[in-house]
Amino acid sequence: MNSWIPEQMVAALPEMFLALSIMALLMIGVFRGDSSTRVIGWFSVAVIVVAGIVVVGTSAGPVDAFGGMFIADAFSRYAKILALLGAALALILSLSYLEQEDMARFEYPILALFACLGMMMMISANDLIALYIGLELQSLALYVMAAFRRDSLRSPEAGLKYFVLGALSSGMLLYGASLIYGFAGTTDFAGIAKAVGHGNLSQGVLVGLVFITAGLAFKVSAVPFHMWTPDVYEGAPTSVTAFFAVAPKIAAMALFIRVLVGPFSPISAQWQQVVVLIAILSMVLGAFAAINQQNIKRLMAYSSIGNVGYMLVGLAAGTEAGVRGVLVYLAIYLAMTGGTFACILCMRVHGRMVTDIDDLAGLARTRPLLALAMGVFMFSLAGIPPLAGFFGKLYVFLAAVEAGLYGLAVIGVLASVVAAFYYMRIVKIMYFDEPAESFDRLPGREVGFVLLGTGIFTAFFVVMPSPILRAAAVAAKTLFPG
Repeated sequence: MNSWIPEQMVAALPEMFLALSIMALLMIGVFRGDSSTRVIGWFSVAVIVVAGIVVVGTSAGPVDAFGGMFIADAFSRYAKILALLGAALALILSLSYLEQEDMARFEYPILALFACLGMMMMISANDLIALYIGLELQSLALYVMAAFRRDSLRSPEAGLKYFVLGALSSGMLLYGASLIYGFAGTTDFAGIAKAVGHGNLSQGVLVGLVFITAGLAFKVSAVPFHMWTPDVYEGAPTSVTAFFAVAPKIAAMALFIRVLVGPFSPISAQWQQVVVLIAILSMVLGAFAAINQQNIKRLMAYSSIGNVGYMLVGLAAGTEAGVRGVLVYLAIYLAMTGGTFACILCMRVHGRMVTDIDDLAGLARTRPLLALAMGVFMFSLAGIPPLAGFFGKLYVFLAAVEAGLYGLAVIGVLASVVAAFYYMRIVKIMYFDEPAESFDRLPGREVGFVLLGTGIFTAFFVVMPSPILRAAAVAAKTLFPG
Protein backbone atom coordinates (compact mmCIF):
# COMPACT_ATOMS: atom_id res chain seq x y z
CA MET A 1 0.00 0.00 0.00
CA ASN A 2 1.33 3.45 -0.93
CA SER A 3 2.37 5.64 1.95
CA TRP A 4 -0.07 8.43 1.02
CA ILE A 5 -3.19 6.31 1.49
CA PRO A 6 -3.22 6.16 5.31
CA GLU A 7 -2.55 9.88 5.58
CA GLN A 8 -5.48 10.65 3.29
CA MET A 9 -7.75 8.36 5.23
CA VAL A 10 -6.74 9.95 8.53
CA ALA A 11 -7.38 13.45 7.13
CA ALA A 12 -10.94 12.49 6.17
CA LEU A 13 -11.57 10.15 9.11
CA PRO A 14 -14.20 12.41 10.80
CA GLU A 15 -16.20 12.63 7.57
CA MET A 16 -15.98 8.88 6.93
CA PHE A 17 -17.03 8.11 10.49
CA LEU A 18 -19.98 10.49 10.16
CA ALA A 19 -21.07 8.95 6.83
CA LEU A 20 -20.93 5.38 8.18
CA SER A 21 -22.80 6.41 11.34
CA ILE A 22 -25.53 8.06 9.28
CA MET A 23 -26.09 4.84 7.32
CA ALA A 24 -26.19 2.77 10.52
CA LEU A 25 -28.68 5.11 12.23
CA LEU A 26 -30.80 5.24 9.09
CA MET A 27 -31.12 1.45 9.13
CA ILE A 28 -32.05 1.49 12.83
CA GLY A 29 -34.74 4.09 12.12
CA VAL A 30 -36.13 2.14 9.16
CA PHE A 31 -36.53 -1.02 11.23
CA ARG A 32 -37.69 0.55 14.50
CA GLY A 33 -39.82 3.40 13.13
CA ASP A 34 -40.62 6.77 14.66
CA SER A 35 -40.66 5.33 18.18
CA SER A 36 -36.85 5.40 18.00
CA THR A 37 -36.63 9.15 17.33
CA ARG A 38 -35.33 10.12 20.79
CA VAL A 39 -32.86 7.22 20.84
CA ILE A 40 -31.58 8.08 17.36
CA GLY A 41 -31.43 11.74 18.41
CA TRP A 42 -29.17 11.00 21.35
CA PHE A 43 -27.09 8.61 19.24
CA SER A 44 -26.74 11.42 16.69
CA VAL A 45 -25.48 13.76 19.39
CA ALA A 46 -22.99 11.07 20.47
CA VAL A 47 -21.85 10.65 16.84
CA ILE A 48 -21.27 14.40 16.57
CA VAL A 49 -19.26 14.38 19.83
CA VAL A 50 -17.11 11.45 18.65
CA ALA A 51 -16.60 13.14 15.26
CA GLY A 52 -15.44 16.26 17.12
CA ILE A 53 -12.98 14.20 19.17
CA VAL A 54 -11.64 12.63 15.96
CA VAL A 55 -11.27 16.12 14.44
CA VAL A 56 -9.23 17.25 17.45
CA GLY A 57 -7.08 14.11 17.23
CA THR A 58 -6.14 14.53 13.55
CA SER A 59 -2.71 15.77 12.48
CA ALA A 60 -1.90 19.38 13.34
CA GLY A 61 -0.08 20.07 10.08
CA PRO A 62 -1.94 20.78 6.83
CA VAL A 63 -2.68 17.55 4.95
CA ASP A 64 -3.90 17.54 1.34
CA ALA A 65 -5.98 14.52 0.39
CA PHE A 66 -7.74 13.12 -2.68
CA GLY A 67 -5.67 14.92 -5.26
CA GLY A 68 -5.60 18.19 -3.32
CA MET A 69 -9.40 18.55 -3.27
CA PHE A 70 -9.63 18.09 0.51
CA ILE A 71 -7.49 19.78 3.15
CA ALA A 72 -7.23 19.17 6.89
CA ASP A 73 -5.46 21.93 8.80
CA ALA A 74 -5.78 24.01 11.97
CA PHE A 75 -8.34 26.32 10.34
CA SER A 76 -10.60 23.45 9.29
CA ARG A 77 -10.29 21.84 12.72
CA TYR A 78 -11.36 25.01 14.52
CA ALA A 79 -14.32 25.64 12.19
CA LYS A 80 -15.44 21.99 12.25
CA ILE A 81 -15.43 21.88 16.05
CA LEU A 82 -17.59 25.02 16.19
CA ALA A 83 -19.99 23.71 13.53
CA LEU A 84 -20.29 20.32 15.24
CA LEU A 85 -20.83 21.97 18.62
CA GLY A 86 -23.57 24.16 17.13
CA ALA A 87 -25.23 21.14 15.53
CA ALA A 88 -25.07 19.16 18.79
CA LEU A 89 -26.64 22.03 20.77
CA ALA A 90 -29.43 22.44 18.20
CA LEU A 91 -30.12 18.69 18.17
CA ILE A 92 -30.27 18.55 21.97
CA LEU A 93 -32.72 21.46 21.99
CA SER A 94 -34.90 19.77 19.37
CA LEU A 95 -35.53 16.44 21.14
CA SER A 96 -38.25 17.63 23.53
CA TYR A 97 -39.62 20.09 20.99
CA LEU A 98 -40.23 17.35 18.39
CA GLU A 99 -42.20 15.28 20.90
CA GLN A 100 -44.29 18.21 22.14
CA GLU A 101 -45.11 19.38 18.62
CA ASP A 102 -45.98 15.85 17.41
CA MET A 103 -43.08 15.93 14.95
CA ALA A 104 -41.10 13.01 16.35
CA ARG A 105 -39.85 11.30 13.19
CA PHE A 106 -36.53 9.50 13.06
CA GLU A 107 -35.50 11.26 9.83
CA TYR A 108 -34.96 14.57 11.65
CA PRO A 109 -31.67 13.81 13.46
CA ILE A 110 -30.40 11.91 10.40
CA LEU A 111 -31.05 14.94 8.19
CA ALA A 112 -29.13 17.04 10.73
CA LEU A 113 -26.21 14.61 10.48
CA PHE A 114 -26.29 14.80 6.67
CA ALA A 115 -26.13 18.60 6.98
CA CYS A 116 -23.15 18.21 9.36
CA LEU A 117 -21.36 16.01 6.83
CA GLY A 118 -21.89 18.63 4.14
CA MET A 119 -20.62 21.36 6.48
CA MET A 120 -17.43 19.45 7.25
CA MET A 121 -16.79 18.84 3.54
CA MET A 122 -17.36 22.55 2.84
CA ILE A 123 -14.91 23.61 5.52
CA SER A 124 -12.20 21.27 4.18
CA ALA A 125 -12.84 22.05 0.50
CA ASN A 126 -9.66 22.90 -1.38
CA ASP A 127 -11.20 22.85 -4.85
CA LEU A 128 -14.26 24.45 -6.43
CA ILE A 129 -15.77 21.03 -7.20
CA ALA A 130 -15.34 19.82 -3.60
CA LEU A 131 -16.78 23.15 -2.41
CA TYR A 132 -19.92 22.66 -4.50
CA ILE A 133 -20.44 19.04 -3.44
CA GLY A 134 -20.20 19.93 0.26
CA LEU A 135 -22.46 22.95 -0.16
CA GLU A 136 -25.17 20.97 -1.93
CA LEU A 137 -25.01 18.08 0.54
CA GLN A 138 -25.64 20.53 3.35
CA SER A 139 -28.31 22.49 1.48
CA LEU A 140 -30.40 19.50 0.38
CA ALA A 141 -30.74 18.36 3.98
CA LEU A 142 -31.63 21.88 5.13
CA TYR A 143 -34.35 22.27 2.48
CA VAL A 144 -36.12 19.19 3.85
CA MET A 145 -35.65 20.26 7.48
CA ALA A 146 -37.23 23.66 6.77
CA ALA A 147 -40.35 21.93 5.41
CA PHE A 148 -40.36 19.22 8.08
CA ARG A 149 -43.67 20.20 9.69
CA ARG A 150 -46.09 18.81 7.13
CA ASP A 151 -49.30 19.72 9.03
CA SER A 152 -48.48 23.43 8.81
CA LEU A 153 -48.77 25.69 5.77
CA ARG A 154 -45.90 27.94 6.83
CA SER A 155 -43.25 25.24 7.15
CA PRO A 156 -43.59 23.85 3.57
CA GLU A 157 -43.76 27.45 2.35
CA ALA A 158 -40.48 28.21 4.15
CA GLY A 159 -38.89 25.09 2.69
CA LEU A 160 -40.04 25.95 -0.83
CA LYS A 161 -38.76 29.55 -0.58
CA TYR A 162 -35.44 28.31 0.71
CA PHE A 163 -35.21 25.68 -2.04
CA VAL A 164 -36.03 28.06 -4.91
CA LEU A 165 -33.68 30.80 -3.75
CA GLY A 166 -31.04 28.23 -2.81
CA ALA A 167 -31.20 26.78 -6.32
CA LEU A 168 -30.70 30.29 -7.71
CA SER A 169 -27.63 30.85 -5.53
CA SER A 170 -26.23 27.43 -6.49
CA GLY A 171 -26.64 28.34 -10.14
CA MET A 172 -24.77 31.60 -9.60
CA LEU A 173 -21.99 29.79 -7.75
CA LEU A 174 -21.69 27.14 -10.49
CA TYR A 175 -21.59 29.79 -13.21
CA GLY A 176 -18.84 31.63 -11.34
CA ALA A 177 -16.88 28.39 -10.91
CA SER A 178 -17.18 27.62 -14.63
CA LEU A 179 -15.89 31.10 -15.53
CA ILE A 180 -12.92 30.72 -13.21
CA TYR A 181 -12.16 27.28 -14.64
CA GLY A 182 -12.41 28.63 -18.17
CA PHE A 183 -10.07 31.57 -17.59
CA ALA A 184 -7.72 30.16 -14.93
CA GLY A 185 -7.58 26.63 -16.34
CA THR A 186 -8.09 24.88 -12.99
CA THR A 187 -10.55 24.45 -10.15
CA ASP A 188 -7.83 23.76 -7.56
CA PHE A 189 -7.39 26.56 -5.01
CA ALA A 190 -3.58 26.51 -5.21
CA GLY A 191 -3.74 26.56 -9.02
CA ILE A 192 -6.18 29.48 -9.00
CA ALA A 193 -3.88 31.40 -6.63
CA LYS A 194 -0.98 30.91 -9.07
CA ALA A 195 -3.09 31.92 -12.05
CA VAL A 196 -4.35 35.16 -10.49
CA GLY A 197 -1.03 36.01 -8.86
CA HIS A 198 1.02 36.48 -12.03
CA GLY A 199 -0.20 39.99 -12.74
CA ASN A 200 -2.11 39.09 -15.93
CA LEU A 201 -5.51 38.90 -14.25
CA SER A 202 -8.36 38.11 -16.62
CA GLN A 203 -11.66 39.96 -16.42
CA GLY A 204 -13.37 36.57 -16.68
CA VAL A 205 -11.84 35.49 -13.37
CA LEU A 206 -13.09 38.67 -11.71
CA VAL A 207 -16.62 38.13 -13.03
CA GLY A 208 -16.46 34.52 -11.83
CA LEU A 209 -15.34 35.70 -8.40
CA VAL A 210 -18.32 38.07 -8.24
CA PHE A 211 -20.73 35.20 -8.91
CA ILE A 212 -19.04 32.93 -6.36
CA THR A 213 -19.15 35.73 -3.78
CA ALA A 214 -22.86 36.19 -4.46
CA GLY A 215 -23.52 32.46 -4.00
CA LEU A 216 -21.59 32.36 -0.72
CA ALA A 217 -23.23 35.58 0.50
CA PHE A 218 -26.60 33.84 0.08
CA LYS A 219 -25.44 30.96 2.28
CA VAL A 220 -24.40 33.32 5.10
CA SER A 221 -27.56 35.45 4.52
CA ALA A 222 -25.67 38.66 3.81
CA VAL A 223 -27.43 41.63 2.21
CA PRO A 224 -28.53 41.84 -0.61
CA PHE A 225 -28.87 38.03 -0.70
CA HIS A 226 -30.73 37.82 2.61
CA MET A 227 -34.29 37.79 1.31
CA TRP A 228 -34.96 34.19 2.35
CA THR A 229 -33.83 34.55 5.95
CA PRO A 230 -36.76 36.27 7.77
CA ASP A 231 -39.44 34.13 6.08
CA VAL A 232 -37.57 30.85 6.58
CA TYR A 233 -36.66 31.63 10.20
CA GLU A 234 -40.28 32.50 10.99
CA GLY A 235 -41.95 29.70 9.02
CA ALA A 236 -39.66 26.77 9.82
CA PRO A 237 -40.17 24.80 13.06
CA THR A 238 -38.39 26.59 15.93
CA SER A 239 -35.88 23.77 16.46
CA VAL A 240 -34.97 23.96 12.76
CA THR A 241 -34.59 27.74 13.01
CA ALA A 242 -32.18 27.20 15.93
CA PHE A 243 -30.18 24.78 13.79
CA PHE A 244 -30.12 27.20 10.82
CA ALA A 245 -28.98 30.08 13.01
CA VAL A 246 -25.82 28.40 14.31
CA ALA A 247 -24.15 25.45 12.55
CA PRO A 248 -24.69 26.18 8.81
CA LYS A 249 -23.82 29.83 9.31
CA ILE A 250 -20.49 28.91 10.94
CA ALA A 251 -19.63 26.50 8.13
CA ALA A 252 -20.62 28.96 5.39
CA MET A 253 -18.59 31.77 6.96
CA ALA A 254 -15.56 29.47 7.27
CA LEU A 255 -15.92 28.57 3.59
CA PHE A 256 -16.25 32.27 2.68
CA ILE A 257 -12.99 32.98 4.50
CA ARG A 258 -11.14 30.05 2.91
CA VAL A 259 -12.21 30.98 -0.62
CA LEU A 260 -11.37 34.69 -0.44
CA VAL A 261 -8.24 34.50 1.72
CA GLY A 262 -6.94 31.36 -0.04
CA PRO A 263 -7.05 31.23 -3.86
CA PHE A 264 -8.01 34.88 -4.29
CA SER A 265 -5.64 36.44 -1.76
CA PRO A 266 -3.42 37.91 -4.55
CA ILE A 267 -6.36 40.08 -5.68
CA SER A 268 -7.62 41.06 -2.24
CA ALA A 269 -7.85 44.72 -3.31
CA GLN A 270 -10.57 43.74 -5.81
CA TRP A 271 -12.79 41.63 -3.56
CA GLN A 272 -12.25 43.80 -0.49
CA GLN A 273 -14.47 46.54 -1.95
CA VAL A 274 -17.34 44.09 -2.48
CA VAL A 275 -17.03 42.62 1.03
CA VAL A 276 -16.96 46.12 2.57
CA LEU A 277 -20.20 47.00 0.75
CA ILE A 278 -21.92 43.74 1.77
CA ALA A 279 -20.77 44.22 5.38
CA ILE A 280 -22.16 47.76 5.56
CA LEU A 281 -25.50 46.77 4.01
CA SER A 282 -25.84 43.77 6.33
CA MET A 283 -25.06 45.75 9.49
CA VAL A 284 -27.39 48.61 8.58
CA LEU A 285 -30.31 46.42 7.48
CA GLY A 286 -29.88 44.12 10.50
CA ALA A 287 -29.99 47.16 12.79
CA PHE A 288 -32.97 49.02 11.32
CA ALA A 289 -35.21 46.26 9.92
CA ALA A 290 -35.53 44.49 13.29
CA ILE A 291 -36.81 47.54 15.17
CA ASN A 292 -40.51 47.05 14.29
CA GLN A 293 -40.55 43.25 14.40
CA GLN A 294 -43.13 41.64 16.70
CA ASN A 295 -42.16 37.99 16.11
CA ILE A 296 -39.03 37.02 18.02
CA LYS A 297 -37.93 34.44 15.42
CA ARG A 298 -38.15 37.09 12.71
CA LEU A 299 -36.25 39.51 14.94
CA MET A 300 -33.51 36.90 15.39
CA ALA A 301 -33.34 36.53 11.59
CA TYR A 302 -32.47 40.20 11.22
CA SER A 303 -30.14 39.91 14.20
CA SER A 304 -28.27 37.11 12.42
CA ILE A 305 -28.02 39.26 9.27
CA GLY A 306 -26.49 42.04 11.36
CA ASN A 307 -24.07 39.63 13.02
CA VAL A 308 -22.95 38.39 9.61
CA GLY A 309 -22.22 42.01 8.74
CA TYR A 310 -19.95 42.33 11.79
CA MET A 311 -18.14 39.11 10.83
CA LEU A 312 -17.62 40.43 7.30
CA VAL A 313 -15.92 43.50 8.78
CA GLY A 314 -13.09 41.20 9.91
CA LEU A 315 -13.00 39.44 6.53
CA ALA A 316 -12.93 42.78 4.71
CA ALA A 317 -9.69 43.62 6.54
CA GLY A 318 -8.11 40.70 4.66
CA THR A 319 -5.46 40.26 7.33
CA GLU A 320 -4.53 37.58 9.84
CA ALA A 321 -5.92 39.76 12.65
CA GLY A 322 -9.18 40.12 10.74
CA VAL A 323 -9.60 36.37 10.23
CA ARG A 324 -8.72 35.78 13.90
CA GLY A 325 -11.40 38.29 14.90
CA VAL A 326 -14.01 36.53 12.74
CA LEU A 327 -13.13 33.13 14.26
CA VAL A 328 -13.44 34.51 17.79
CA TYR A 329 -16.75 36.12 16.82
CA LEU A 330 -18.04 32.79 15.48
CA ALA A 331 -17.40 31.03 18.80
CA ILE A 332 -19.14 33.81 20.74
CA TYR A 333 -22.01 34.00 18.23
CA LEU A 334 -22.57 30.26 18.68
CA ALA A 335 -23.03 30.62 22.44
CA MET A 336 -25.19 33.76 22.27
CA THR A 337 -27.50 32.54 19.53
CA GLY A 338 -27.74 28.97 20.83
CA GLY A 339 -28.67 30.28 24.26
CA THR A 340 -31.23 32.71 22.84
CA PHE A 341 -32.98 29.95 20.92
CA ALA A 342 -32.97 27.78 24.05
CA CYS A 343 -34.93 30.62 25.70
CA ILE A 344 -37.28 30.88 22.71
CA LEU A 345 -37.99 27.14 22.90
CA CYS A 346 -39.14 27.71 26.50
CA MET A 347 -41.86 30.10 25.27
CA ARG A 348 -44.81 27.72 25.70
CA VAL A 349 -48.23 28.51 27.15
CA HIS A 350 -50.58 25.59 27.87
CA GLY A 351 -48.44 23.33 25.69
CA ARG A 352 -48.50 25.70 22.70
CA MET A 353 -45.50 27.58 21.29
CA VAL A 354 -45.77 31.38 21.31
CA THR A 355 -43.35 33.59 19.43
CA ASP A 356 -44.59 37.17 19.90
CA ILE A 357 -42.20 39.44 21.76
CA ASP A 358 -45.10 40.70 23.89
CA ASP A 359 -45.51 37.17 25.29
CA LEU A 360 -42.28 37.85 27.24
CA ALA A 361 -44.00 40.61 29.25
CA GLY A 362 -43.22 40.42 32.96
CA LEU A 363 -41.12 37.28 32.56
CA ALA A 364 -38.82 38.46 35.36
CA ARG A 365 -41.69 38.01 37.82
CA THR A 366 -43.08 34.72 36.51
CA ARG A 367 -39.85 32.97 35.47
CA PRO A 368 -36.93 35.01 36.91
CA LEU A 369 -34.10 32.60 35.96
CA LEU A 370 -35.27 32.37 32.35
CA ALA A 371 -35.54 36.17 32.20
CA LEU A 372 -32.01 36.47 33.61
CA ALA A 373 -30.63 34.12 30.94
CA MET A 374 -32.49 35.94 28.16
CA GLY A 375 -31.25 39.26 29.53
CA VAL A 376 -27.63 38.08 29.48
CA PHE A 377 -27.95 36.98 25.84
CA MET A 378 -29.67 40.21 24.79
CA PHE A 379 -27.04 42.40 26.47
CA SER A 380 -24.31 40.29 24.88
CA LEU A 381 -25.85 40.50 21.40
CA ALA A 382 -26.03 44.27 21.90
CA GLY A 383 -22.27 44.29 22.61
CA ILE A 384 -22.46 45.52 26.20
CA PRO A 385 -19.20 44.95 28.15
CA PRO A 386 -18.02 42.83 29.87
CA LEU A 387 -20.16 40.17 28.18
CA ALA A 388 -18.78 37.99 25.37
CA GLY A 389 -20.55 39.84 22.55
CA PHE A 390 -18.55 43.00 23.29
CA PHE A 391 -15.25 41.19 22.68
CA GLY A 392 -16.49 39.63 19.44
CA LYS A 393 -17.21 43.06 18.00
CA LEU A 394 -14.06 44.57 19.53
CA TYR A 395 -11.72 42.17 17.70
CA VAL A 396 -13.30 42.63 14.26
CA PHE A 397 -13.47 46.42 14.61
CA LEU A 398 -9.83 46.59 15.76
CA ALA A 399 -8.80 44.53 12.74
CA ALA A 400 -10.67 46.92 10.45
CA VAL A 401 -8.95 49.93 12.06
CA GLU A 402 -5.52 48.27 11.71
CA ALA A 403 -6.26 47.67 8.01
CA GLY A 404 -7.15 51.34 7.53
CA LEU A 405 -10.89 50.74 7.13
CA TYR A 406 -11.86 53.50 9.55
CA GLY A 407 -15.19 54.29 7.92
CA LEU A 408 -16.27 50.66 8.03
CA ALA A 409 -15.42 50.41 11.73
CA VAL A 410 -17.34 53.62 12.52
CA ILE A 411 -20.42 52.41 10.60
CA GLY A 412 -20.18 49.10 12.47
CA VAL A 413 -20.15 50.82 15.84
CA LEU A 414 -23.11 53.05 14.89
CA ALA A 415 -25.10 50.07 13.59
CA SER A 416 -24.35 48.24 16.83
CA VAL A 417 -25.74 51.18 18.81
CA VAL A 418 -28.96 51.18 16.75
CA ALA A 419 -29.31 47.38 17.09
CA ALA A 420 -28.96 47.71 20.88
CA PHE A 421 -32.41 49.36 20.87
CA TYR A 422 -34.38 46.23 19.98
CA TYR A 423 -32.30 44.01 22.27
CA MET A 424 -32.90 46.42 25.16
CA ARG A 425 -36.59 46.55 24.24
CA ILE A 426 -36.86 42.84 24.99
CA VAL A 427 -35.17 43.36 28.36
CA LYS A 428 -37.54 46.24 29.13
CA ILE A 429 -40.59 44.07 28.26
CA MET A 430 -39.36 41.24 30.49
CA TYR A 431 -38.53 43.40 33.51
CA PHE A 432 -40.88 46.40 33.41
CA ASP A 433 -44.11 45.39 31.66
CA GLU A 434 -47.09 43.82 33.39
CA PRO A 435 -46.80 40.01 33.41
CA ALA A 436 -48.44 38.08 30.60
CA GLU A 437 -49.58 34.51 31.05
CA SER A 438 -46.85 32.42 32.69
CA PHE A 439 -44.82 30.03 30.53
CA ASP A 440 -44.95 26.29 31.09
CA ARG A 441 -42.11 24.53 32.86
CA LEU A 442 -38.89 23.86 30.93
CA PRO A 443 -39.66 21.59 27.96
CA GLY A 444 -36.83 19.25 29.01
CA ARG A 445 -33.91 19.01 31.36
CA GLU A 446 -31.50 19.15 28.42
CA VAL A 447 -32.77 22.66 27.57
CA GLY A 448 -31.82 23.78 31.07
CA PHE A 449 -28.29 22.42 30.63
CA VAL A 450 -27.89 24.24 27.31
CA LEU A 451 -29.12 27.47 28.91
CA LEU A 452 -26.69 27.06 31.80
CA GLY A 453 -23.68 26.26 29.62
CA THR A 454 -24.20 29.00 27.04
CA GLY A 455 -25.12 31.52 29.77
CA ILE A 456 -21.93 30.84 31.74
CA PHE A 457 -19.78 31.11 28.60
CA THR A 458 -21.44 34.38 27.55
CA ALA A 459 -21.30 35.98 31.00
CA PHE A 460 -17.81 34.84 32.02
CA PHE A 461 -15.91 34.83 28.72
CA VAL A 462 -13.96 37.83 30.01
CA VAL A 463 -12.56 35.74 32.89
CA MET A 464 -10.74 33.24 30.67
CA PRO A 465 -10.78 34.17 26.97
CA SER A 466 -7.31 32.78 26.21
CA PRO A 467 -8.31 29.24 25.03
CA ILE A 468 -10.59 30.65 22.31
CA LEU A 469 -8.13 33.42 21.40
CA ARG A 470 -5.21 31.00 21.11
CA ALA A 471 -7.15 28.49 19.03
CA ALA A 472 -8.41 31.25 16.71
CA ALA A 473 -4.89 32.66 16.33
CA VAL A 474 -3.47 29.26 15.36
CA ALA A 475 -6.33 28.67 12.91
CA ALA A 476 -5.93 32.11 11.30
CA LYS A 477 -2.14 31.70 10.97
CA THR A 478 -2.73 28.59 8.83
CA LEU A 479 -4.23 30.79 6.11
CA PHE A 480 -1.32 33.26 6.26
CA PRO A 481 1.78 31.02 6.27
CA GLY A 482 4.06 33.84 5.14
